Amino acid sequence: MRISSRSTPFERVEYVLILSVLMLLVVVTLQPILNLVAISFSSPANVPGMSGLAIIPQGFSLDVWKLLLTNEAVLRGFGNAMLITVVGTVINVVFTVLLAWALAQKRLPGRRWLFMFVLFTIVFEPGIIPDFLVMKKLGLLNSYWSVILYRAIFAWYLIILVRLFEEIPEELLEAAELDGANPFQTLWHVILPVAKSSIAMITLFYMVLHWNEFFRAMVYLNDPDKWPLQVVLRQFVVEGDKLSMVGVESMSNYTEASQISIKALKAGMITLTIAPLIAIYPIILRFFTKGTMSGAVKG
Repeated sequence: MRISSRSTPFERVEYVLILSVLMLLVVVTLQPILNLVAISFSSPANVPGMSGLAIIPQGFSLDVWKLLLTNEAVLRGFGNAMLITVVGTVINVVFTVLLAWALAQKRLPGRRWLFMFVLFTIVFEPGIIPDFLVMKKLGLLNSYWSVILYRAIFAWYLIILVRLFEEIPEELLEAAELDGANPFQTLWHVILPVAKSSIAMITLFYMVLHWNEFFRAMVYLNDPDKWPLQVVLRQFVVEGDKLSMVGVESMSNYTEASQISIKALKAGMITLTIAPLIAIYPIILRFFTKGTMSGAVKG
């Protein structure tokens, strides 16, 4: 949206209002994150006096990050979170794409009934008790699979892909069929390149879903060594247990680590948990391109 020389006064006012609202949303979104980063990099002596509006570190220090990046529970939690997120997202995307491609075929027998079953899972989602009993019956308690396999296919994302696949021009499918491509070759070489922006979108959503998961991990993972980073974060932030981060020896000997404010530790932990998503977002964003269908079919 740009202001041209032919724009009316109303259009110019509308442009300024939209731009002002967007800028306000950017500030409101970034300010808390910048505040956490500033606190985590500030000198321990200056952290207690920092307000929630500060975005510039007061006295540069890496003590918080040295402590977090050498803490076994944090490193183990980060590795567990990466494992759950990567494996879970791959399973989610593969299964969702395959089922969506199957449901998009109008010649599929029982297609309507299968679609009704998908909608049924949206309206009638099982509670935690039936879910727990199923996991126990399958022997998945205290296993990574109890968290990874949760919602292997998310119904809303499935419906989005089904509708997208249904709108793909028949000419593309017919051309692939005339070239001798089987259904899987058609999916891989024709459909996925056309639908890459939508697949990138649901990939990002699945990643966020798995990375932020902590409730199921708390319920099903009894071994602290298997806890993802979000559970470690919750245990530390909610309970405020500085001793678990600093260590008994450091606290008793009054080392530099013992002087770190718990406020700074919480800020560093929260920053560490959101940093991977912020880093991966620009990579996914490049797939969100306009006009993915343009030029696919020449008239």
